[in-house]
Amino acid sequence: MIGLIRRIRDAGVLTMNRRNAEYIMEYNNRRHYPLVDDKLRSKQLAEEAGIRVPALYCVIEIQRQIRRLPELLAGRDDFVIKPAHGSGGTGILVIAGSQYGRYRRANGTLITEDEIGHHIANILSGMYSLGGQPDRAILEQRVEFDPMFDHIAHGGVPDIRTVVFRGIPVMAMVRLPTRRSDGKANLHQGALGAGLDIATGETTTAVCLDRPVTRHPDTGAPIAGVRIPDWHDLLTLAARCYSLAQLGYLGVDVVLDYHQGPMMLELNARPGLSIQLANRASLLHRLRRIEAMERLPHNPEVRAALAREMFSDPE
Repeated sequence: MIGLIRRIRDAGVLTMNRRNAEYIMEYNNRRHYPLVDDKLRSKQLAEEAGIRVPALYCVIEIQRQIRRLPELLAGRDDFVIKPAHGSGGTGILVIAGSQYGRYRRANGTLITEDEIGHHIANILSGMYSLGGQPDRAILEQRVEFDPMFDHIAHGGVPDIRTVVFRGIPVMAMVRLPTRRSDGKANLHQGALGAGLDIATGETTTAVCLDRPVTRHPDTGAPIAGVRIPDWHDLLTLAARCYSLAQLGYLGVDVVLDYHQGPMMLELNARPGLSIQLANRASLLHRLRRIEAMERLPHNPEVRAALAREMFSDPE
């Protein structure tokens, strides 16, 4: 692991301090942060731009609305509850069915309606929100992930994180849930991050808890060599989010629904740096190439094609 970090550092790793000072502060106007920090606002902007997102069922804003849970959940046993201002995947509750009069979580455990109400109360109190401020709870569609991921994901929905700089997708990875991450695509909780060849959309190298891996820890299946379908369309979607969020340095999270195709899950004004470990490549090197360009294409599809051309060679 030390050798891997040294190789990336020697290649010009983007550190947190440099990311914050040279890219987030320089290219991200703080007045646009509410566009991405509020998941409801991001969802609304995406829908207005014709970008597909998981369907919104309802929003719970005050404690007394929790009394209406039987009404709000009537006829539903397949949904997701998340905080509008959550970060790092915390506070997300995934319900994948019902059994014996209770709701079944994605990890197979059963919970009662009262327990769901308690979880929503915690969301409203700000337990999972940025800065601990009072929050709203979003009840939305649960994505059914494409079966192509069956052998390299456990108990949850994989997502694809793409870092977009000045409208150009520069690096991507697919985040794969594990037993340790409780079925969530969160690297800090133990999900696996697999680098994606930006030119082809094929998985390459991978890390789990910042350690290189070649196989999924739960299924034993090899990670490399899985090709994401409709890769150019997915990169184009990520490029479109540049004008959506009005942020120069941006993380775009997309899920692949089996029935509806790519959906924008959320946007991030401060995307993490583990994507470099997953790809065993330097973000800084790619960002500087984009910075050196005086003029960039306006069309998102052309920007996606430019990314595939610029970053097709191994570094």
